[in-house]
Amino acid sequence: MKQPDLTSPSIVAPSAAAAPPGSASTSPTGTAGGQGAGTAIAEAAARLARPLDEAGPDPHYYLRNFTFALAWIAERYGDLLDGTERGFLDDYARLPRPAQALLVRMLMRKGPYFRGDTLHYEEIGDPRAAAASLFALGWLDPDPVLTLEALFGVLRHGELARLFAGMAPARLSKAALLAHLRELPACGSARCWRHWRDNAGAAIDAAHAADATPASDASNATHATDAIDAAHAVDLVEVRIAPLAERLRLMFFGNLRQGWSEFVLADLGIFQYERVPFPAEARAFQQRSDIDAYLRLQRLRERFDEEAAPAGGSLASAQAPYADAQAVDPTGRREEETEGTTGDTGGDATATAWRELLAALLAESPAQPWLCRRRDKLLFTLGRARERKQDWDGALACYRPGAYPGARHRMLRVLEQRGADAEALALAESALAAPESETEVQLLQRLIHRLRRRLGRKAPATARRPAVTTLHLCLPRPRDGLPVELAARDHLTCAGEPVHYVENTLINALFGLLCWPAIFLPVPGAFFHPFQRGPADLHDPGFVQARRAAFDACLARLDDGSHVDAIRANWRAKAGLISPFVAWAALDEALLDLALHCLPAAHLKLWFTRILADIKANASGLPDLVRFRPAEADEHRYALIEVKGPGDRLQDNQLRWIAYNQAHGIPVQVCHVAWRESAT
Repeated sequence: MKQPDLTSPSIVAPSAAAAPPGSASTSPTGTAGGQGAGTAIAEAAARLARPLDEAGPDPHYYLRNFTFALAWIAERYGDLLDGTERGFLDDYARLPRPAQALLVRMLMRKGPYFRGDTLHYEEIGDPRAAAASLFALGWLDPDPVLTLEALFGVLRHGELARLFAGMAPARLSKAALLAHLRELPACGSARCWRHWRDNAGAAIDAAHAADATPASDASNATHATDAIDAAHAVDLVEVRIAPLAERLRLMFFGNLRQGWSEFVLADLGIFQYERVPFPAEARAFQQRSDIDAYLRLQRLRERFDEEAAPAGGSLASAQAPYADAQAVDPTGRREEETEGTTGDTGGDATATAWRELLAALLAESPAQPWLCRRRDKLLFTLGRARERKQDWDGALACYRPGAYPGARHRMLRVLEQRGADAEALALAESALAAPESETEVQLLQRLIHRLRRRLGRKAPATARRPAVTTLHLCLPRPRDGLPVELAARDHLTCAGEPVHYVENTLINALFGLLCWPAIFLPVPGAFFHPFQRGPADLHDPGFVQARRAAFDACLARLDDGSHVDAIRANWRAKAGLISPFVAWAALDEALLDLALHCLPAAHLKLWFTRILADIKANASGLPDLVRFRPAEADEHRYALIEVKGPGDRLQDNQLRWIAYNQAHGIPVQVCHVAWRESAT
């Protein structure tokens, strides 16, 4: 499949986006509670729609897409907007185009302060003229209040050195200059840019008032003049509607990770998206309090980030549900065997700060299930941070009330770390009777074995894993650095028995094509805007249950044989549309035909059922290769092969897939490859 040109200066919206809100392709009119809101903004978006026959770069692509987003919000969430937000949409719609464009340019950039000399855009013209309407509305402030730190954020090193010449030793770095000025009373308070600018010379004069020599007077006068000249050469403005813009961005994207610049420059118009209906009952935010709850949780997450950052904390690692399932330290021991001796990587919020965070999180009780999961995820994250500080009581206080996947196992690990082995064992055995996933089963079995041994009790009998069929290949080491999987594929392929490198792509793609209607079902918390790669709740524990009937209907096709036609139909109709399961470049028609001919429907159903049991864990770990034998009988038309090179070992998720396949009579092998010294 041809790759998109990511460097193209012309970002053309997909057909769904190119149509103005209210058209048949995008409008949620009558389904989302717009109640007639946003007529002016809808008309503004329609005026900006680009004719289909217009070619060449569109200098206002960002403006067109941003205005479309606002119209989308007005139509989909009009009933949740307050008077200020409605007024913003109406006022924005009536602005002259240069003023609209300048505002959007600034909202797409990191703010809220902007230098005038960075606001020159060819399609806008004179930024002063464009800003006049924005000043009149109060959306821009021509004389913003800045702290010393904010001032250092917008002025360059040389400008700062001249502005504060005579108040600090010469040739300080920017960081050293900031540190020096922080200690001066004259620089301790926030003040308007005009005061910073106009008072620079006066501050220098005051700092040297005790020096009365003619030479020093001349020097001080020179410093003051230079400072004033440097300051007057810079115009600064502040965007004052950032909180309002943030709220609207949240309503469009359903998250605050994505910004307007990402929306218009990265995905929009480069990739193709499935068109998903947006009925009122599928809205992520059903009431204004849902948006408020999200923003409160966001502020709590930002507080956690700020407190974790100085210690080098990693939010991503702190959020990993089963962080010790795969991690191995340099000695080869699992993280769960060495935990508690590692350095602090989770941040060290003060006792008061983390308890305040915990209390605030526990006080949240969102109405929407997906917001509850977001709260639980943050509780889990905070628990991991306290655990890494070896604050066992604090970690337990975070883990016990949460329902985030992995929280129960982390709670048991904390009990083990604090020496409460008997309590941990009782809870672990109870959890094993109703596990949340195969991953948890694997971890619980290891934990129970360890706890029983420590308590002097007999370890439970574990079923022996059936021996895995293995192949051993000794191949010449490729000169061109060919990956071991491809070297094994080339060696094993023979006439009538083609071997394909598929790893996680083939089975996931077949699943994604068969279950396409269920995956893209518009349920609450899934789709926020028309340009999503997939449902936002894909990895949430309730993903399948929210679509149970739809998934059951898709899987039922495997029982009557209609799955072949359904998969082929979606392969043709959805070709190129972004899906979280289908890698189009890895699935051509020849491979699709071969797979549908050789892979029994019963085996497909087993794989798909397991993927649905835990999408995040089970969509990976599938074997690398598949050997097709199209001339054989049904059950013998293929074999799955996991390839391991020298020094490589099977990972936990691969072991689980191999055990599952063996338990269900699915042909699977492990191929160990060694290299001969001679290269090919």
